Amino acid sequence: MKIGITCYPTYGGSGVVATELGKELALKGHEVHFISYALPFRLNHYIENVYYHEVETTNYPLFEFNLYSLALASKMVEVATYEKLDLLHVHYAIPHATSAFLAREIIKDRMDIKIITTLHGTDITLVGLEPTFLHLVKFSIEKSDGVTTVSRYLKEKTLTNYNIEKDIEVIPNFIDSEVYRPGKETCFRRRLAPNGEKILVHTSNFRAVKRVTDTIRMMKYILAEVNAKLVLVGDGPDRSECERLVRELDLTNNVIFLGKQDAIVDILSAADLFLIPSQSESFGLAALEAMSCGLPVISTSVGGLPELVRHNETGFIAEIGDVDRMAKYAVDLLSNEKKYKLFSLNARERARTKFEKSLIIPQYEAYYDKVLGR
Repeated sequence: MKIGITCYPTYGGSGVVATELGKELALKGHEVHFISYALPFRLNHYIENVYYHEVETTNYPLFEFNLYSLALASKMVEVATYEKLDLLHVHYAIPHATSAFLAREIIKDRMDIKIITTLHGTDITLVGLEPTFLHLVKFSIEKSDGVTTVSRYLKEKTLTNYNIEKDIEVIPNFIDSEVYRPGKETCFRRRLAPNGEKILVHTSNFRAVKRVTDTIRMMKYILAEVNAKLVLVGDGPDRSECERLVRELDLTNNVIFLGKQDAIVDILSAADLFLIPSQSESFGLAALEAMSCGLPVISTSVGGLPELVRHNETGFIAEIGDVDRMAKYAVDLLSNEKKYKLFSLNARERARTKFEKSLIIPQYEAYYDKVLGR
């Protein structure tokens, strides 16, 4: 197949999934054309059958605001026409699905191209519910030839929030378990925890919905029972507040801010436990990456997380904001070696047997065939 993929190229779950999907499809012999305003950050080396087409926007005094949606639609028309694409697979509804619809309308008299829209989370639960975008998101979903979501939770939210009766396919996010794999004894671990401390890790964009401050408050309780370090990876609006809280609770020697990092596998492989106390999480790709590295996960019972984390098997699930309970769960695992090893093995096994790329990529291929009528 010849597949056009549009995603946000910067850090974020939807861009990661879209890029990794395109790379895997290319390795299987499909021709993949990425269409976006910048090169996706995961396309950091040459891969046969992968092509990139940059969307350029025009600056003109009359246009007070950026016309990216229209420029994207125009580039989609160009790539679809000259590369003879079979379908456009757009990730994140706004504005990608709308631009794809416009592109299809422009070229429908000379070629039949299908649109598949994959919904990832905040495009449905946050952005799409804004009065400005609600009708646009609903229209774009209904006009897509195929729609997928990354969790059953997100499917139900989409159907309910937008009163949609369209059939939606659930295809979960995936992992390469040969890349994300356990490896505890590393030089990096010894630098982070020179005195043999347990290492807890959290990765996110430091937005309010991630509740990063909860991980810091947990540490106050955990340190009363276990010698540990908390490693925070990422950056965003709440980082300054997190740093202030660390100073206030006198945890500067036990909390490490690493900022944005590409070597996430090295960090996860050096850790013992993953914390994800989010207020909303449509899937939890960061938690899946951690599980594949053998880390049990302490999470909240929101969104798609219960579909990923098995309570009292691969980790523990608590209510939003229940810092005490999450801390007790962490202490329970970190102070019981036999139990920890069992949970670690379970986490790795669930990631490998349920979310391995070799299991998920064929689901996308089968769905492409279905939409194309093959």
